[in-house]
Amino acid sequence: MTQLFFDSGDLEATEAFLSAAYTPMQIGGRPSDTRARISRTEVGGLSVDRLSFGYTMGYDAGCLGKVCLVTMHSGSIVDTTGGREEIFGPGETFLLAPHDRPYAGRVHAARYTITMFDPRLLNRVASLPGETGVRITGARPVGPAENRRLGAAVAYLRDHVLDESAACDDDEGGLLVSTAVQHLAATVLKTLPNSARSDRATPRDTRDAHSDTLRRAVSFIEANAHRDITLADIAASVPVTPRAVQYAFTRHAGTTPLGHLRRVRLDRAHAELRAAEPSGTTTVAAVAGRWGFAHQGRFAAAYRQAYGVAPSVTLRTGGRR
Repeated sequence: MTQLFFDSGDLEATEAFLSAAYTPMQIGGRPSDTRARISRTEVGGLSVDRLSFGYTMGYDAGCLGKVCLVTMHSGSIVDTTGGREEIFGPGETFLLAPHDRPYAGRVHAARYTITMFDPRLLNRVASLPGETGVRITGARPVGPAENRRLGAAVAYLRDHVLDESAACDDDEGGLLVSTAVQHLAATVLKTLPNSARSDRATPRDTRDAHSDTLRRAVSFIEANAHRDITLADIAASVPVTPRAVQYAFTRHAGTTPLGHLRRVRLDRAHAELRAAEPSGTTTVAAVAGRWGFAHQGRFAAAYRQAYGVAPSVTLRTGGRR
């Protein structure tokens, strides 16, 4: 994990920092209040930045090469890319610009979060064949509920995953972050307009959604739960389409492939807590993080629902509960 901090009232220094942290850009305007504060946390191809500008700043920037999500906390951003003018305000989470296109706009005395990740992850999560790439076709989520869902996914990464991964070793933190970033990418595909949105099943999908597909997929999940795997990986192991795997789990197991993966990881965490010495150095947080659970409250709630006790009780009683 790497962290950067910037706090300056020098516009030239701010322009140089933004150009290095994002993409070459020029800041327009000469405000009287020139204070800018920026912090960046970067881990495993994910970066989360907190930015605060006390003035109106115009920018004209090149291609980012990343999926760039902005969550507004105060102030506004006006996107003027291509001559249009679109205003984003507090409470909105949106795509700043396509990863392969330049962008321009103005920041008006704003405080906001920027979350960036590799656009290839969208292709991996969407399970598209060959070199087909997912294209985000609109900046805003498709509805208010989707906006809240996307904002919550960003907040989960920012407020829980990064803190938890910092306390883990490299392998544990890697699974924690990769699992959460996959969730964010999947949320992007569910909430923003994009070329991969489709709910239509093909005859092949339904034909392949049989019990043998389920058996093969379950076997792969159980053998690889400790790894960073996606729906595409599960489907390729069978091999069938990702939608066929989804239908097989829904039809024969009453869950989803990724829901089953989470349950397997929960079972592994339970087994590890049972095997640990009550007086040893093992902690619930460390075990949860090792199996990809960043939010301790959600882990504890899922654990209690599955096993009837809190994870701390299992650890404290040495496997008797």
